[in-house]
Amino acid sequence: MKAKLLLVLIVIAGTVCLPGGLGCGQPTTPRGATELALPPPSTSGEVSVEQALGKRRSIRQFRRQDLTLEQIGQLAWAAQGITKPDTGFRTAPSAGALYPLELYLLTRDGVFRYVPKGHKLVQLAEADKRGDLARAALGQPWVSAAPLDFVISGVYARTRAKYGDRAERYVILEAGHVAQNIHLQAVALGLGSVPVGAYTDEAVSKVLDLSAEETPLYIIPVGYPAG
Repeated sequence: MKAKLLLVLIVIAGTVCLPGGLGCGQPTTPRGATELALPPPSTSGEVSVEQALGKRRSIRQFRRQDLTLEQIGQLAWAAQGITKPDTGFRTAPSAGALYPLELYLLTRDGVFRYVPKGHKLVQLAEADKRGDLARAALGQPWVSAAPLDFVISGVYARTRAKYGDRAERYVILEAGHVAQNIHLQAVALGLGSVPVGAYTDEAVSKVLDLSAEETPLYIIPVGYPAG
């Protein structure tokens, strides 16, 4: 009886997701992948939240101008940056602090995944896949024209371990929180962005080589507004 109980406890422990998204559906970093440290994020700016809200509009025409590493890092931090190192709490709220989302960035230099701990990027591919992403997004030209595309994916298992059937709702709500942070931070940096929800899940997953546990939830092109 004791042996059977011990086995059950081991199985349960193996399925528990720890705070910070550890334990369920963690993406693997390719062997020898390049890590890119990002500049420290700014925690104060010249544009107020109220001003950013008033100026935010969907921008679908972008100038052919790359973003700086500082801008990219600031946007990534706004989306999923750690704001309380001792707990790992981030800029966007997460049910149970389980953090089921992953943040991918596509530029002319390749595909990257944002790592909140250490505020860095891991390069997953060197090829420019913005055109492939645009085709996966039903041919929307602003996806390939923007100098930076964010893709937010979700791992439902991380949240389901604690919240069961409510997990899908919580993960999708969290993606909305993260997306709004990106949109408002873009305005504060003098940039534009557009929410994209029309795409084929399987095609986006193939472009990013997502794991079977990950579901693409949101695409956000960002860049300098044209005109």
